[in-house]
Amino acid sequence: MKAVGMIAEFNPLHNGHLHALAAARRLSQADAVVVVMAGNFVQRGEPAIVDKWQRTRAALAGGADLVVELPVFDAVQAASEFATGGVALLAALGVETLAFGTEAPGLDYAALAAQLASAPPATTHFDDYTQTYATQLNRYFEGVTGVATTQPNLMLGLSYAQAVHQQGAAMTLLPFARVGAEHDADAPCGTTASGSAIRQAVAAGAAVRTLVPPATQAALAAAPHLTWDALFPLLRYRLQTADLAELRRVTSMAEGLEYRFTQQIDAATDFADFMARVKSKRYTYARLRRLALCTLLNLTEEQVQAGRARRYLHVLGFTPVGQAFLHEVKKQVALPLVTRVSAAMLAPDGLMAAQHRADRLIETLTHQTQNYGRIPLSGSAQGGTHA
Repeated sequence: MKAVGMIAEFNPLHNGHLHALAAARRLSQADAVVVVMAGNFVQRGEPAIVDKWQRTRAALAGGADLVVELPVFDAVQAASEFATGGVALLAALGVETLAFGTEAPGLDYAALAAQLASAPPATTHFDDYTQTYATQLNRYFEGVTGVATTQPNLMLGLSYAQAVHQQGAAMTLLPFARVGAEHDADAPCGTTASGSAIRQAVAAGAAVRTLVPPATQAALAAAPHLTWDALFPLLRYRLQTADLAELRRVTSMAEGLEYRFTQQIDAATDFADFMARVKSKRYTYARLRRLALCTLLNLTEEQVQAGRARRYLHVLGFTPVGQAFLHEVKKQVALPLVTRVSAAMLAPDGLMAAQHRADRLIETLTHQTQNYGRIPLSGSAQGGTHA
């Protein structure tokens, strides 16, 4: 069977995602659409609006055939690490094509990645503390390739291409044009809207039924909506009680940010206020949100590296087509394939230890088991799903 892969968050799955899933299948002529989806925490540094099982159910109803979890140690990272984790899982499944939506589908992303791989190291390009790392990285990329990478999906597509190149994955890149609302746009464009606009509308109690498919409507109606509002008191307590040495072990904690965080937390009235207090020209809000989330989860650099050294494939759901694809490739898959989570996997030294630690927070907030004993959701070609 021929498979096309996508790396996604579906936070939540909306009409633009339906277009992307359909475009990936149509343009690749693949038998199966395989999605590596961020679990309960996403790259922008916050919990997904509904849990990974609800979002998997919507993905299967929306055109995905197989959904595999991108673990927290890859999901809550900058674009390069996020892409590296996603590509590693797709490559392990033998996926032949990686499809992604971008503002510039006409670019040769593989050639740009090769250019960057042969360029001098970028170690001297990020010492301007009056500009964010992201700004300086974009400037470096433009200097090497001649292409401005300020558009978010273009940048993510380039990160995918770099990951494929660096891993030597036998994977063809398939960029396609995004449609509808721009990334993080505040206003809808017809029946499409950005994920952030939909989350804001949900938080305000506004109707989103024209912007999302029925499966997402059902998930939003049935499940608790997870935001930083619920997490902030826990972050405050963590920063008020952890010592500086412990905070320095948190992944991506650098340049004295542990001092900035602990100095500003007492006066902050909510998470938005806290972000405004710790913001500087050096760091983007996304970078600071990710760091705050990793601090709350006590996700250390040691745990991140240990997780990446023991990658696995946690199957969240499949259609009959996805199940057939999985059956076909499972004997060739080099990584552990998890279709039922055991207690041993969740032990402190277990395969899914880092994910379990993070997901226990979601279990506390939603009262829904996230891992132990869970098996993949099953979806039909008509979009129905059941456990």
